[in-house]
Amino acid sequence: MNIKLLVISKTDQPYLQQGIDIYVKRLSHYTNFTLEVIPALKDQKGASPDEIKEREALLLLKRLEGNDRIVLLDEHGKEHTSVGFSQYLQKQMNSGIRNLVFVIGGAFGFAPSVYAAAHDKISLSQMTFNHQMVRLFFVEQLYRAFTILRHEPYHNE
Repeated sequence: MNIKLLVISKTDQPYLQQGIDIYVKRLSHYTNFTLEVIPALKDQKGASPDEIKEREALLLLKRLEGNDRIVLLDEHGKEHTSVGFSQYLQKQMNSGIRNLVFVIGGAFGFAPSVYAAAHDKISLSQMTFNHQMVRLFFVEQLYRAFTILRHEPYHNE
């Protein structure tokens, strides 16, 4: 199974990018993982949050294929423990999905068209995080999930 993390705009904080790079490298030992960055919108001045979400939606939806299993990282999604997320991941792998695509939206979230295209929504926490920090948190949790599935000593209970 291929796993992709699709995000809006680059990570502009070096410390976050360094952490992301560490976990992306570690993930390469477990799966075919890619992090795809959609460049930030230009000329956002004067645009409402809804207009920005709609413009980002067009860019996101262009990057998705008909056979992709789309999972939004969304504050209203289902919360999992780390073990629960590893079980969710195993279930996706067992189902024969070729492409599992996790999506992190921009600062204002997702347009209705992106919600309509999604198969699942996952929340990392009831707290609100900066959309760039979520990238680091997610790749770490994805790595943790694989170590749990392989019974490796990274996760402690």
